[in-house]
Amino acid sequence: MAEPVGVAVVGASGYAARELIQILLRHPGARIAMATSRQDERLDALHPSLTGRIDLACEPFDADRLAERCRFAFLGLPHTASMAIVPSLRERGVKVIDLSADYRLTDAQVYEDWYGHAHTDPAALADAVYGLPELFRDRIPAAGLIANPGCYTSTSILSLAPLVAQDLIDRKSIIIDAKSGVSGAGRSPKLTTHFPECNESLTAYNVGRHRHTPEIDQVLTAVAGGGEPVEVIFTPHLIPMDRGILATIYATPKKPVAEHDLIDLFRSFYADSPFVRVVTRLPATKDSAFTNFFDVTVRVVRGRIVVLACLDNLVKGASGVAVQNLNLMLGLPETTALL
Repeated sequence: MAEPVGVAVVGASGYAARELIQILLRHPGARIAMATSRQDERLDALHPSLTGRIDLACEPFDADRLAERCRFAFLGLPHTASMAIVPSLRERGVKVIDLSADYRLTDAQVYEDWYGHAHTDPAALADAVYGLPELFRDRIPAAGLIANPGCYTSTSILSLAPLVAQDLIDRKSIIIDAKSGVSGAGRSPKLTTHFPECNESLTAYNVGRHRHTPEIDQVLTAVAGGGEPVEVIFTPHLIPMDRGILATIYATPKKPVAEHDLIDLFRSFYADSPFVRVVTRLPATKDSAFTNFFDVTVRVVRGRIVVLACLDNLVKGASGVAVQNLNLMLGLPETTALL
């Protein structure tokens, strides 16, 4: 194998960044050459689990210094922050894998409507490749800017893609009921994720206005390949556990369907996707925790299709799929460092 490429982790203090660093430390084709954070600390001070594993101090972001050391930059920044630095990295030839939502939507106005912030780099939206390898594997290797999908969106889109690709379901009556562990809200303290507030409690939030809704609609409409757009009702819930997502999704078939045929469809659709496990059991979050696997099954209940799926929001929902994208861009097996 060639000399490992230098990579940067920009915004290294978060939970997803910690998972990303842990994966990259065992990656034979990548070397963490730079980490940035507003907190001027060593990585093992920010993340004590890294003690003895990496000797690197965080530093302020500087595009010139980063470009001197790194060919790739993973951005673990809050929404609206990535767009402020992506142009400077691309100008210097650095390939970017952005874990925020800043480049996932193709329409700058839709971004502004849902995120409440004008998009300052709208020209790049046409260049960004949506980084879900199971659906866009052929476009990722040549990309210079990857819009890494989020955890809720990955769960929802992978659960529905085979059905919309075959035009098997009504596109206007899809209901997504998704539950996520508290780490999905990030590491910054908030009242709703304060232990006494969220422990022993289950609550829905952002009903009818969650920012991932237009992203799910957009990608599934593209997968459908024409006809009326997909419009989902997406309701997220916060569940008192550290990590994991479980989604129960309801869809109306256009004609009667059998469970075994749907299972066969999912297995065929994802035959070349090593991290999708189509199962006959009911998936549980513990089954995919700390892995890059997406577990999914299908049921038919009173003539309706029910898809049940889970993944680890910090791995397959963030850092793991980011490394899948890096592997494809490096021409390495997609599973490198992830199995």
